Amino acid sequence: MSETKGTTAVGARLSGLAKVGQGFKDFIARGNVVDLAVGVVIGAAFGKVVTAFVEAVLNPLIGWIFGQPNLDNIWNIGPYTWGDGDAQAIQVGVVLTQLLNFLLTAAAIYFFIVLPLNAMAARRKKGVEPEPAAPAEDILLLQEIRDLLASRPNPATANDTGSSTPPTYPPTA
Repeated sequence: MSETKGTTAVGARLSGLAKVGQGFKDFIARGNVVDLAVGVVIGAAFGKVVTAFVEAVLNPLIGWIFGQPNLDNIWNIGPYTWGDGDAQAIQVGVVLTQLLNFLLTAAAIYFFIVLPLNAMAARRKKGVEPEPAAPAEDILLLQEIRDLLASRPNPATANDTGSSTPPTYPPTA
């Protein structure tokens, strides 16, 4: 008797795990997570490009102007010792270096990404650059199927929108 009851409880738990797994699969397959992941990967790759530009082009320019490749040791306050131990100097130059790197990175992103995209949008608005072509008929059909599937209720969206019935424990099949 207890063995059958234990087997039923294990089966209910496995069924509950399957529902959780299906809900997670539906959540991942929705598209928002994939778009976000692609954006993060592209952002990380572009960050490396901007970092390389700052370190290989802009920092040498700073070196020519200030005589050092960075401002880390250009302004140190102290060290002052008020006790027995060794004190470290306050390195204002490190903050200035990071602030300058931030400003140079922001300028690089603005001039290489934002400004060209704004210019392209202005050309499209004037009609100089053509709008992208309309999607083909098969793409429109696939988008319609996607929208119909997305409108169907599934465990992931039911949990996101808030179900009126609270979950029970142990999960029932």
